[in-house]
Amino acid sequence: MLTIKKQLAIPDSYPLERIGKQEEILFFDIETTGFSGEYSRLYLIGCTFFRQGCWNLLQWFADTANSEEELLHAFFTFINEFQILVHFNGDRFDMPFLIKRCSHFGLSYDFSAIVSVDIYRRIKPYRNLIGLDSLKQKAIEKFLGVSRTDLYSGGELIPVYEEYLRSPNPALYELLILHNEDDLKGMPSILPILCYSDFLEHSFSLAGQNIRQESDKDGKTHHFLDLICQSNYPIPVAFETEKFPFRCHAKENHLLLSIELYEGTLKHFYPNYKDYYYLIYEDTAIHKSIGEYVDKKARTKATAKTCYTKKEGIFVPQPGPIWEPVMKKDLKDKLVYSALSDIRCQEAESFQRYVMLILQYLGG
Repeated sequence: MLTIKKQLAIPDSYPLERIGKQEEILFFDIETTGFSGEYSRLYLIGCTFFRQGCWNLLQWFADTANSEEELLHAFFTFINEFQILVHFNGDRFDMPFLIKRCSHFGLSYDFSAIVSVDIYRRIKPYRNLIGLDSLKQKAIEKFLGVSRTDLYSGGELIPVYEEYLRSPNPALYELLILHNEDDLKGMPSILPILCYSDFLEHSFSLAGQNIRQESDKDGKTHHFLDLICQSNYPIPVAFETEKFPFRCHAKENHLLLSIELYEGTLKHFYPNYKDYYYLIYEDTAIHKSIGEYVDKKARTKATAKTCYTKKEGIFVPQPGPIWEPVMKKDLKDKLVYSALSDIRCQEAESFQRYVMLILQYLGG
């Protein structure tokens, strides 16, 4: 086994106190000869950590086919010095792989004493919303504007390692070490992607609201409710997305939601339709206690689809019911509405629920 140690220059791009104390955090990444911990082997483990005022790189490399168990001993002994393990998709791959390799060698090591922080899992729910091309580490680096030196993927380097075992060559060794080192340097560099989960998971305050109009290409006028939302967690790169009838644009610590209003007639459906009559000529439902006085020829038993009253006006769409009464175009519509006059964005709890429902709708 070869042990590589060096210092790294890593920019301070994310407030690590949101994760934990800097000295308690360990970043790690592994390189393997395949995806299965039962049939593939481990040949490289790399870590970055902060000690004595700077970032450090530590790598254990299996320079022989018999060095794997030694790597496992070295790594699991070393992580006892830390409280938090940060990685990229390690919950699904790196950590289960290492446990399977420990089992192969009859080793009892595990991760029970350390907190796992998976960057991949933290950002996965927001991929569509913020517009990530994919969830690969290189795609996130591209999104954030982080440059890479490494030109190879882990899979492409498997035959390089096999060739190295047959004929140790400094050039092959450098390729293998560089890939892992670049992944490790890239991991702290992509930590700003966590700003998006911070931004989207914490409360917004209402900084302003406005009703405006705009014309489409056919000259038809549409009205919008604009909500300016403010966060305590700024994001590094702006994003925007839309899905009718909502649009969002996020920049720094502000989120602008533009909500297209509906102008016309909507229906309020009553759940207990068996207690109602449907008035054929008025196209509305009425409670049986009153409807029994209506001519039988002008009424019929209400069904779930006909048990409604109608209202005309200007309405605000909602991905889920928040403000009452809830209106719909049709019974089975998932999008619901409330009259503009019933929307109370100044109520912090309702406003926060509304913003979160819109963001979930846009990211779905």
